[in-house]
Amino acid sequence: MFSCVKPYEGQDYSALKRACLRKKVLFEDPTFPASDDSLYYKSTPGPMVRWKRPKDICEDPRLFVDGISSHDLHQGQVGNCWFVAACSSLASRESLWQKVIPDWKEQEWDPEKPHAYAGIFHFHFWRFGEWVDVVIDDRLPTVNSQLIYCHSNSCNEFWCALVEKAYAKLAGCYQALDGGNTADALVDFTGGVSEPIDLTEGNFASDEAKRNQLFERVLKVHSRGGLISASIKVVTAADMEVRLACGLVKGHAYAITDVRKVRLGHGLLAFFKSEKLDMIRLRNPWGEREWNGPWSDTSEEWQKVSKGEREKMGVTVQDDGEFWMTFEDVCRYFTDIIKCRLMNTSYLSIHKTWEEARLHGAWTRHEDPQHNRSGGCINHKDTFFQNPQYIFDVKKPEDEVLICIQQRPQQSTRQQGKGENLAIGFDIYKVEENRQYRMHRLQPRAASSIYINSRSVFLRTDQPQGRYVIIPTTFEPGCTGEFLLRVFTDVPSSCRELRLDEPPRTCWSSLCGYPQLVTQVQVLGAAGLKDSPTGANSYVIIKCEGDSVRSTVQKGTSAPEYDLKGIFYRKKLGQPITVQIWNYRVLKDEFLGQVHLQANPDDLQALHTLHLQARGRRQLSDLPGTVAVHVLSSSTLTAV
Repeated sequence: MFSCVKPYEGQDYSALKRACLRKKVLFEDPTFPASDDSLYYKSTPGPMVRWKRPKDICEDPRLFVDGISSHDLHQGQVGNCWFVAACSSLASRESLWQKVIPDWKEQEWDPEKPHAYAGIFHFHFWRFGEWVDVVIDDRLPTVNSQLIYCHSNSCNEFWCALVEKAYAKLAGCYQALDGGNTADALVDFTGGVSEPIDLTEGNFASDEAKRNQLFERVLKVHSRGGLISASIKVVTAADMEVRLACGLVKGHAYAITDVRKVRLGHGLLAFFKSEKLDMIRLRNPWGEREWNGPWSDTSEEWQKVSKGEREKMGVTVQDDGEFWMTFEDVCRYFTDIIKCRLMNTSYLSIHKTWEEARLHGAWTRHEDPQHNRSGGCINHKDTFFQNPQYIFDVKKPEDEVLICIQQRPQQSTRQQGKGENLAIGFDIYKVEENRQYRMHRLQPRAASSIYINSRSVFLRTDQPQGRYVIIPTTFEPGCTGEFLLRVFTDVPSSCRELRLDEPPRTCWSSLCGYPQLVTQVQVLGAAGLKDSPTGANSYVIIKCEGDSVRSTVQKGTSAPEYDLKGIFYRKKLGQPITVQIWNYRVLKDEFLGQVHLQANPDDLQALHTLHLQARGRRQLSDLPGTVAVHVLSSSTLTAV
């Protein structure tokens, strides 16, 4: 995962550190100076901020004190509880934080070798499809010698303040971290895929079956190293960070630090008893103010759990911001959960392995509709198909497909102002099995995402075998920006961009001819097929000028529904399109009949029900059964 890490802004950590040690100076980062420009993109602070190195704040600075823990962090003056919650989740995963904080032993202060310290650190973040190495100096913003942003319980522990500074550098300044999105930080720490879940809309509090299913998914993400957070939506600005009677805070991101099924009862009774409770441990980034309902630190419900089980769960009675809740209460009091899944693409894993397709694209504006790629959402029907289009295949009878689109993160700086996200989303359409060129006409929509002005949009969907087109769009036409498309399937999906509107003209076109007609054929189904005691196991093939598409086998029915589509660019207009139906056999397939379609553009009737015919000289004699087809032809090659 970290085989290729790109230096951010061309800064090479090792070279810069060597240069500082050679000159015997402490590093000062010219790209993120100790000035107000690194603090704010607008306005200026009240109190005077002084940038200080850790050695000027305390006597014995360390990267870590007694290891790393989710209890280390406290939110500072900037409203970045979302980032602190993500850091809390990160701190609970050793394999992850050691990748974000590379070579931490080499970066740690060594009191025995003060001459080896150069005031320089570096951290890894996943940004827009690649890992970047962000270099910073150790000068941190303080007021009255106190860190004003993220800080640790221990006054001489600095890992969280330094990670925050590197992340602020990516964002443009510290103020850019105010009011961000936990999902973004979780993805930046892991390279994973964030899946937001609306607990209210999903009605998980009252629907036990759905809630149990969701808990199993949350448990699986947690057990496989993913990061999770929860929050309570705010409707008005006045609701922001309001504390509820139950102790929870609105508009506040909580890190989920443990997920488990807790065994109730004591001694042997608990062992043989099957009663277990679905429970979640959460942490408030403020490091205080906890849930005070059932299963809170001092509640009587803990008497139902053995002492050994409580110790295993790490239950404490301190107001340290960490607490347990039943998953039912989580669904009742919280409105949103964000799961950041680590997508396992290793073939050497015992867990499910995903195949990932990763493609960069852009919404660009052009006066020529054929070259314009900023058409807006489906509300803008005249320009919708002018957006980028991507094709992929589902190659199993049914497959779970995960799709994520991420726009390039925007920096917030004094020069450029606040970086705003575009409202983005995407639609997925089931198309012809042999489509190679861009869509120009609506087809059945298989799935669609929400449209939202967030950095990324995610969709999980189950789709049957076939070919699909993803159309990522901005909500309004004419908006420009870059994006990253990630598609995860169980088997390779052959995902690629569709760039051409029609077959290209080549030097051979004058000799071999160029298509004069485009025809879309959809075989809906058949009826009255030649039967057997168990029914026909039939499939259909559509053939045209050497090109063909074939359906899957429909087992045990004389009235199959094929729903097979093919698109053909035709040079020989006098040559009909042939639709054949076959019965699948182990040794040799049995021919059940065929029909020929002229498919002329002037044929006003699109839907046809035709009797199956024999092949060869007996072509006109009917065989048992009929086939229903829908045909669309046009002399304009970009009509379909």
